[in-house]
Amino acid sequence: MSVWSPLGASLLCLLLCQAVLNGQQGAASWHGKRPARTVIRGALVIEGNGTPAAGPKDIVIDGNRIAAIVSVSPEAATKGDLKNRPQADVEIDARGKYVLPGFVNLHAHLQDERAGRAMPVEYCTKLWLASGITAIRDVGSNWEKAKLWRERSASGELAAPRIFLYRGLTATDPAAAASLVRRYKEEGADGLKLFGLYRDVFRSIAEAADTAGLRRAHHAGVEETNAWDDIELKTSTIEHWYGIPDAALADRVQGFPPSYNYSNELDRFRWAGRLWREAGAARLEKVLEGMVRANVAWDPTLSIYEASRDLEKAQNQPYFREYLHPSLAAFFEPNPANHGSYFTKWTTEDEVYWKENYRIWMAAVKRFAELGGLVTAGEDAGFIYRVYGFGYSRELELHQEAGFAPLKVIQHATSNGALALGKENELGRVRTGWLADLIVVNGNPLENLKRLAIHHGGIEWTIKDGILYHAPRLAREVRELVAEARGK
Repeated sequence: MSVWSPLGASLLCLLLCQAVLNGQQGAASWHGKRPARTVIRGALVIEGNGTPAAGPKDIVIDGNRIAAIVSVSPEAATKGDLKNRPQADVEIDARGKYVLPGFVNLHAHLQDERAGRAMPVEYCTKLWLASGITAIRDVGSNWEKAKLWRERSASGELAAPRIFLYRGLTATDPAAAASLVRRYKEEGADGLKLFGLYRDVFRSIAEAADTAGLRRAHHAGVEETNAWDDIELKTSTIEHWYGIPDAALADRVQGFPPSYNYSNELDRFRWAGRLWREAGAARLEKVLEGMVRANVAWDPTLSIYEASRDLEKAQNQPYFREYLHPSLAAFFEPNPANHGSYFTKWTTEDEVYWKENYRIWMAAVKRFAELGGLVTAGEDAGFIYRVYGFGYSRELELHQEAGFAPLKVIQHATSNGALALGKENELGRVRTGWLADLIVVNGNPLENLKRLAIHHGGIEWTIKDGILYHAPRLAREVRELVAEARGK
């Protein structure tokens, strides 16, 4: 036996290694497809509800749902012992890896052009999937195209996250606005995005939307309505932040200079960077408490304004070299014709104010959560030097900068987002019976959230509705798409 033991051990090791390799190759051949049964083997699981990771566990997926989550002994997982463990058509070896719920990007824009130049929608959707995003709430895009993209995503024809369409609505007449709500519902809207509204119109929309069963996302700007209106009418989510400190001003009017012009985006964003410091702390606390009582969630989109506090850094992201589509690059260039491209005369003073803006803003988000408020994660990419997917992973880092522990950040991105969508009983959790929207991460994202960024390569698999997507392959396809668009 002593003569054969080394050979036997070597042979066993070879067979085990080959079995693992064959399993991974088999999974790779299923890229873009939904197996009848998939098993993720030996994973450490972060459920998405704020509880710590646990495992190793086998996750059984039948079609598009999680059929079972089975605890495995560490010894059996390490040795790859499959005795008495669930069998499958396709296996993903997740030993030493982490499985999370798929991320919910609560502020997304489906776009197939920028700066008047064509850009394939797959550029957005594949970047989102490669970033672990399995559901998006689109809050403004070409309506007819978006409906087709939603259908193609649902059928698996388009490599894309689940798409929830919140149709943009602005109007000046209450009766006409209510009519639009009913029409948008009939045309297939999943919800509404509201902006630029008078108070009576806002109320009319809210009443019609409640009757129609449509959730409302409010992008407040410098307008009559602010967070107090959202509190009174129980808006689903406040987007960005402006309406919150605006509601906490002493006389409800910010200290604009006489030359201020809201239609001039340089003015608009420059003075937005001074708003938080004008909000009274006691009044702000009351606003936040009111939002919590009314179940108004907050989708802060911290990452989209980051260029305002450090423009040169935003303009020189290292991943731009391989991932920035030329159409999007053209849109980013300072140009009053393009929304968010306002950096024509940006100064050190502007950045100093915005840095303070972030400090107060982040403290307010943290306080809102401490009071019991629902915080979600959205990126708003396609504007202000933010690339799809990359903006989302940066959003998660900024939530940690705001004081949230990584487990809570993951909760913001998963179960909190599902709750804001009204899909908390089927999305946002690694839980038996839930839809199979999952991420397999090579390494522990709680140690370093950068592992979730595409250019750091931590996400190995994104599973949307039971369909397997190999994240490195998606990233490669995007790089090739960008290179082709550049004529390389």
